[in-house]
Amino acid sequence: MNRIEILKGFLKDNPNDSFSRYALALEYVKLGQNDEALREFEAVRNADPEYVATYYQLGQLYQKLGRKHDAEKTYRTGITVSAKAGDEHTRGELEAALEGLLGAD
Repeated sequence: MNRIEILKGFLKDNPNDSFSRYALALEYVKLGQNDEALREFEAVRNADPEYVATYYQLGQLYQKLGRKHDAEKTYRTGITVSAKAGDEHTRGELEAALEGLLGAD
């Protein structure tokens, strides 16, 4: 049984498990299955907008897919959410990613 099957099993038992859904999206990214990864990251963001780690990874994926506007919006939202949560590490990563994105013009 591979990691994707294991994570899908966890989600079958608990569809609202943000950590398992986020981990599943990361596995899809590793395999280059961007559509599946995007679906899972967006599901986490929509169901659990306070799950701060999603914003960085989702922004990176949008960037990779050439969706600059979506990446910028995602980073900005993530900065706000991580600041509210007091997560300075993630906030710093998101700010650096946003600067990199905007400087890439």
